[in-house]
Amino acid sequence: MLSKIPFDVSKIEEEDLDKQMLRVAIIAELDAINLYEQLAAITKDENLKTVFLDIAREEKTHVGEFLTMLLMKDEEQEKELEAGEEEVEEILENEEE
Repeated sequence: MLSKIPFDVSKIEEEDLDKQMLRVAIIAELDAINLYEQLAAITKDENLKTVFLDIAREEKTHVGEFLTMLLMKDEEQEKELEAGEEEVEEILENEEE
């Protein structure tokens, strides 16, 4: 689990700092989602399971918020995300044939 920024901020170029912080935030949210979903899977208490899964859903919203901001700040990331989507669609189309 992430508990501190995993890079030396002083070594990041000023124009890249916000993008790097957003990526760290996304990693932290994904880590939290995994944790809460794992805890929900092992608890026997249905009320606790419901709370863990609700919080995991909130973390997924946070991923969306941070990703939206990252795509606004990093045009290359936006293009590569679209390229990745196209590659997956192509792979799946080839599987169907």
